[in-house]
Amino acid sequence: MAYKIAADSSCDFYTMDGVDFASAALSIITDERQFRDDPNLDLDEMLDYLASYKGRSGTSCPNVGDWLEAFGDAEGVFAITITSSLSGSYNAAMQAKAEYESAHPGRKVCCLDSLSTGPELTLIAEKLRTMIRSGLDFDEIEAGIRQYMRHTHLIFVLRNLTNMARNGRVSPIVASAVGLLGIRILGIASDEGTLQSLRKCRGEQSALLALMEAIKKRGFKGGSVRIAHCRNAKGAVAVADLIRKEYPSCDIRVTGMAGLDSFYAEPGSIMVGYEDL
Repeated sequence: MAYKIAADSSCDFYTMDGVDFASAALSIITDERQFRDDPNLDLDEMLDYLASYKGRSGTSCPNVGDWLEAFGDAEGVFAITITSSLSGSYNAAMQAKAEYESAHPGRKVCCLDSLSTGPELTLIAEKLRTMIRSGLDFDEIEAGIRQYMRHTHLIFVLRNLTNMARNGRVSPIVASAVGLLGIRILGIASDEGTLQSLRKCRGEQSALLALMEAIKKRGFKGGSVRIAHCRNAKGAVAVADLIRKEYPSCDIRVTGMAGLDSFYAEPGSIMVGYEDL
């Protein structure tokens, strides 16, 4: 069976080596402009524009047609989406699954609601690639990836909540306090797929130390870690250094966020996906 991995662009990458892969783009929308989160996105232009923009902004998810295009002509598809609590991407993928399997009897699509975003999706996609390349059949891969997803987590540090406030995710009063007082928000993706605040930290160093403490309390034992940042490479590397200091053999990779996560998390943010295996 010919397999393919499809993920919406909240995974923060558009291509993947060693496996058939496709990205389904989300979009960032204002009253004036629209930015499609695909390889043609000029991320710096988008961020600079949003920094000066004062009007309404939001996002739109891939539609059914976008997902069908991402599925391509594969016999077995594994589709990974941003948490369904924040986006309709998963519902669109499920509708595309129904159409695809009806049009192509014998083919299979597995839709995976990550209950997360960013680097946790990276871990899921990489695990899928490993299982696909190991020669497992479709049902074995689906069972294995759903079991693996019970052991992946997301933790994040945010420096700005402006876009979260504009989209009704947090109170404008809370957002303004974070921006003015140098407070960082340490939060997690919950088991239900919502973004939850753990604590407020004054200054980045305090936030990064709190992040390290939190992942250890939540079961981290030195498994794989994927770190994504928005215009904060220094902070992301500092997190990686903190983890390596205690877990020298840990598999850590640091990347920049793509469009969707950069929009919501905003410049200065760091997201960490990790295993508790």
